[in-house]
Amino acid sequence: MSCERFVLLDRDGVINEDADDYIRCAAQWVPIPGSMDAIAALTHAGFRIAIVSNQSGLARGLFDLGALNAMHRKLRDLVSLRGGRLEMILFCPHGPGENCACRKPRTGLLHSVSDRTGLDLRGLPFIGDSISDVRAARLVGMKPMLVKSGKGLRTLGLGTAELEGVPVFEDLRAATDELINHWCNS
Repeated sequence: MSCERFVLLDRDGVINEDADDYIRCAAQWVPIPGSMDAIAALTHAGFRIAIVSNQSGLARGLFDLGALNAMHRKLRDLVSLRGGRLEMILFCPHGPGENCACRKPRTGLLHSVSDRTGLDLRGLPFIGDSISDVRAARLVGMKPMLVKSGKGLRTLGLGTAELEGVPVFEDLRAATDELINHWCNS
């Protein structure tokens, strides 16, 4: 296991409430209770944080880049108010039918994080709520962690062998507590 204090987070369903018909504007972007405090706690514990998120609503024409940037400004502002910091927010703007390299479970976003930070992501934690998060993490050798919020319970219901050995947490706060208390403390 790498002892680098760096964590990747998915956005929708992990940090903010998810919606099957998409979060389309900053007013609809609502943090999951405890998630802003969890990110601040990670920051205070010395973790660097990056968000990687599929945002196919852009390709579907449900919102534009200005609306997405407003959501991310709101996220950064709420995190900052609690003393937290996000190193970067990366997103895939493509739809599921497009053959891009960045849409999770493909690993383009994760490689972009590695390229921008110079970090080897192998062994580092990736907290998500979907099977695509778990798959992307495993493809680059990261340690996937699953939360039950968002699509997490649906993902657990798949009963797939791909989830074997993946630690499961109620929400981002619980996963964060695990990282803060046990990452590199052996």
